[in-house]
Amino acid sequence: MDRMFRMMGFWTAVFAILFFVGDMFSMAILFFAQTAGFLALGYMRLTERMYIYIFGAYLTVFFVGFTYYTTFLMEPGFH
Repeated sequence: MDRMFRMMGFWTAVFAILFFVGDMFSMAILFFAQTAGFLALGYMRLTERMYIYIFGAYLTVFFVGFTYYTTFLMEPGFH
């Protein structure tokens, strides 16, 4: 399970670099922070149950934040 968190760290790093190259600096910083968190968790050697709990908490925070953003902050329409 620790290798899955390192793999998620790799892919968030790839997306962070792509966001950085695309001049989307706030998203790049967010994904670099996720990369650091995933890599740190990947090397902690926790139990599989703890990794599942941490991933569940991560998904809960993401879905609550995404729902809040799309409901209250995002402005509909095209630029």
